[in-house]
Amino acid sequence: MTMLPDFRLETHFSRWEFTARFNMAASDCETLTLRDLLALADEDDRAAWEDLTLGYTPTWGAPDLRGTIASTYAGLSGADILTFAGAEEGLYCAMLALLGPGDHAIVTVPNYQSMETLPVTIAGSVTGVPLRPENGWQLDLDDVRAALRPETKVIAVNFPNNPTGVVLDGSVFAGLVELCRERGIHLFSDEVYYGLERDEARRLPQAAEVYEKGVSLNVMSKAYGLAGLRIGWIASRDHELLQRMERMKHYLSICNARPSEVLAQIALKARETILARTRGISAANAQTLTGFFGDHADLYEWSAPDACVAFVRYLGRDGVEEHCRRLVEEAGVLLLPSSLFASELLPVPQDRFRVGFGRQDMQAGLEAWRRFLQTAYGQ
Repeated sequence: MTMLPDFRLETHFSRWEFTARFNMAASDCETLTLRDLLALADEDDRAAWEDLTLGYTPTWGAPDLRGTIASTYAGLSGADILTFAGAEEGLYCAMLALLGPGDHAIVTVPNYQSMETLPVTIAGSVTGVPLRPENGWQLDLDDVRAALRPETKVIAVNFPNNPTGVVLDGSVFAGLVELCRERGIHLFSDEVYYGLERDEARRLPQAAEVYEKGVSLNVMSKAYGLAGLRIGWIASRDHELLQRMERMKHYLSICNARPSEVLAQIALKARETILARTRGISAANAQTLTGFFGDHADLYEWSAPDACVAFVRYLGRDGVEEHCRRLVEEAGVLLLPSSLFASELLPVPQDRFRVGFGRQDMQAGLEAWRRFLQTAYGQ
């Protein structure tokens, strides 16, 4: 495998995420204090935390954690789960296990960069299928069919989508599963925003639940707001694939941190409480943003998405890159412009920026944003 290119978004975050006063681009949800999380523990898990020893854990993940993760899927068991130190490690191992030189992959665009860059670097042959704003960022199955080749091994999707926040229509997802099944193609489904859907009726099934070659990626970072735990996982009924990934993990983290595994188990058992909280925060913030962008409709085009991120259109003459640069440098308001979601495979609209609204205390950032607009544009 050749050298990986710079990760544009993460390089930008390295510069600004912890120095900008107002991170309005975050894709995770409001976190919990350790005290608040432990207050959700049952008696057994509280005892496990207090009696914790700090040795190695199994590479696959602690059996109790794997069982708890499996309970978030219909029809799966702990044997169908492999844990990782965050979602990025899981994605990395999955693409190495699924693809090799000469294979072909299909990925949705726009996307989180590694879902595209890793297949390109590993296999060299990747086709992008567009999520178009004029189609509500929905996937067109005709585009997928047109991209198929005899050597296609993986179709990789991400819904709710980053950066658009859109959920795929259920009928289209069902058609995608059947298309993969007909050809024996693995369906890699990045589901890190699962559970955040504003309309629960639009929530998709998880790929590992409905397809024997479905590969579901999830993590504690996004919907649960517990990024500091660094616990992610892959769920799949393809045990041979999981075994290949487990052997790759030996070269990476080897195993997770045991304190994080115990805390993740507590959070997963209390998932209904935590997810209801994060959905409530996101819904309130979406309403606030609707008012804000409505007040500045000559500069922004917005419609509330399904999850906690959105790809907002910027209408100003100075262009979105300059607008976002000035916002962070002059007002301390961090947004992510289109260039950070650029693709080697397909054009991405160059008039967009990602805004995140899963965290509390958004109002101070909006006030700084308003002051900037007043000063810079007379708004």
